[in-house]
Amino acid sequence: QVQLVESGGGLVQPGGSLRLSCAASGNIFSSYLMGWFREAPGNQRELVADISSGGRTNYAPSAAGRFTISRDNAKSTVYLQMNMLKAEDTAVYYCFADRATDAGPRRDWGQGIQVIVSS
Repeated sequence: QVQLVESGGGLVQPGGSLRLSCAASGNIFSSYLMGWFREAPGNQRELVADISSGGRTNYAPSAAGRFTISRDNAKSTVYLQMNMLKAEDTAVYYCFADRATDAGPRRDWGQGIQVIVSS
């Protein structure tokens, strides 16, 4: 199992920025598809962004142009830089890792980290 540990959440004012980090265990991090989901109260968990092992990125329309996902394979870490934050970005953000195993594809999750955008 891959262990994922998120950090960098907190309270920020509208228009501000935060950078989330997700550190992964495992020595084949570079082969994982990594990304972030978020879940706001009363809403379903939704994809925010993901990044392939080759560095190709994908964003939800709500995140495009404001958020940037990146990865540092040497540090086994994926980042989510969030700029121009809005109240509607308030949610618990979950890091995930997709990988191939002998038993088939597997998704592992972090424990989640709270982001609150409020004045």
